[in-house]
Amino acid sequence: MLLWRPASPVLAVSSAPLGGGIGVRRWVLNAQVPKGYDRTDPDVHLHAVAAGLGCRGPGVGLCTAAPVERVRRSADGGVVADATVGLSHPAWAAVLDDEPFCEDFLAARRSSQNEPGGPGTVNLVVWVPVRLGEAALVNAVATATEAKTQALLEAGVAGTGTASDAVCVCCPTGGPAEPYAGPRSRWGARIARAVHGAVAAGTADWLDRNGPL
Repeated sequence: MLLWRPASPVLAVSSAPLGGGIGVRRWVLNAQVPKGYDRTDPDVHLHAVAAGLGCRGPGVGLCTAAPVERVRRSADGGVVADATVGLSHPAWAAVLDDEPFCEDFLAARRSSQNEPGGPGTVNLVVWVPVRLGEAALVNAVATATEAKTQALLEAGVAGTGTASDAVCVCCPTGGPAEPYAGPRSRWGARIARAVHGAVAAGTADWLDRNGPL
């Protein structure tokens, strides 16, 4: 597992199963789970794992079947992005109405758990050194997702991500709030480049180990 415990609490926005939404957080956990993981209460599980590691107070918990020791980091202008990349099941965001929904997708994942590389998830943890306003935090999630998708498409991955991807963006709780984090804003551009670099490196590593999709 990967655990970040900043010296001071941070303001975070996340789509993670534990600590999602916007709020002050004290730690971030990205835990590797077994192939075929099918718990319906990952928030409870992640909270127990974090407590066992001595984490106290509110935090963010993500999970993935990708090997977390192969995390890839990229930095740009003070922004740091860490990505764990698993790509066994890439998917397009917009699909036809008869495509499987989440429950069917998870069942398919469990039935194919012995495929090379295991279930696929791309988890992003992004650290920004300046305070972002709430709208900018939401925009930062969109910017990070766009940069992730760009890296995947450039690598020839047929999908915009996987159905279980999660993202967490953290920044200081104090200081003047930056109002923008779109890809052409000062800090959004740095977020985009850092995330793109981390996902590109993680994707290349996954493809090197597992072969083309």
